[in-house]
Amino acid sequence: MVASPLFGAWSNYRPRREPLIISIFINVAANVLYGYVHAPPSHNKYYVLLGRAFVGFGAGNVAVVRSYVAGATSLQERTTAMANISASQALGFILGPALQTAMTGIGQTGVSWKLIDLELNMYTAPAFLGAFLGVANIVLIIALFREHCVIDLDSMKSKDGNIQESPEVLENSYGNIDLIAVVTSNILFFIILFVFAIFETISTPLTMDMYAWTGKQAVLYNGILLVGVGVESIVVFMITKMLSKRFEDRLLLLGGFAVIFVGFFVLLPWGNQYPQIQWTEIKNATNYTSTEIKYNESSIVAWNFLIQPSVGNDAERVGCPVQQVWCQYTPSIHLAQYILSSALVGIGYPICNVISYTLYSKILGPKPQGVYMGWLTASGSGARTLGPVFVSQVYTRYGPRWTFGPICGIVVAAIILMGLMYKRLIGFSIHYQRLQ
Repeated sequence: MVASPLFGAWSNYRPRREPLIISIFINVAANVLYGYVHAPPSHNKYYVLLGRAFVGFGAGNVAVVRSYVAGATSLQERTTAMANISASQALGFILGPALQTAMTGIGQTGVSWKLIDLELNMYTAPAFLGAFLGVANIVLIIALFREHCVIDLDSMKSKDGNIQESPEVLENSYGNIDLIAVVTSNILFFIILFVFAIFETISTPLTMDMYAWTGKQAVLYNGILLVGVGVESIVVFMITKMLSKRFEDRLLLLGGFAVIFVGFFVLLPWGNQYPQIQWTEIKNATNYTSTEIKYNESSIVAWNFLIQPSVGNDAERVGCPVQQVWCQYTPSIHLAQYILSSALVGIGYPICNVISYTLYSKILGPKPQGVYMGWLTASGSGARTLGPVFVSQVYTRYGPRWTFGPICGIVVAAIILMGLMYKRLIGFSIHYQRLQ
């Protein structure tokens, strides 16, 4: 969030190769620091935190990448190029955890090389692989990357076919950018990333509460499901490229929001089945008689309260924690609901993601987009920061109804905002012709 505008501004005034190489070098150094975090004699946890922070800082180069694509493609090529980048990113999200899982075979001890104080094990191997891939990226940038810029001259022609403004004049015309459309796009992108961050964060605790899965089961099953969603997203990215040739970006973005709304609406609990409670939290339950237990329509307290066997202290307790009072009166979310919701979010999110970037780049026009792309990336990073905070507070205290209900409301608000600003969410070339 902090680095994206900085790298974006850098790319506006210097060759894009510079911020790309420096940002990747920061990422490589951070991964090496993480791999050697055992070496310092003290304060090791702070070095872990520092290494992760610099990995995030290096990831701010995505603003440079997207601004380059926006300037190196024509309007007709833009959606396809953005979809290819998003598909590559989704593929990385799939392969990354898969490679990390494969490295667990190295074991906790692994191998050591005392000469350079290297400890290669299941915890450090992914970091060193990340550093190696970063070095490979730097080599590829130096060897293959070339600056390229496309000016859409057709959009600047008058009815008689003459160029009304030179590209240089148009590029330097700061006031022609519709700032209201820019702000609206940032808000919409924040909402897209916010709801998806909540979906990612809620998956493990939700399934552990609703289906009495152990932590290991929740990580395994959700990992498999998210891989499936990732593959689905890649397919949707490819389909979006074809749909963009027949439908305009605004309609596709509205469609994506509609699918996301349905995906979260499906998660609202209903029925008369309730989650299993972690009864082991109840002390001395057998001291009570049946007449001392109060019943009401919103509670699932039953005779299991008295006869549920206690689990040993060394066993992992499963089910909905008794401290979460809503577990006693909120129906459970069926597994079919959860899978269907994941599939719908896996359709709506990729569409909104790629179209929002594409439409944003078209709104900005031929002017260097580094700073603006930096702000868009920062808004997405802010959403991914606030989303887990929101869900950790609301879900734990109030349950899935008060978590997914407001999310549906937020998505509806995004659709209404799009409707109000629909006429302003247009490409720079159209806006420029209207001004003429």
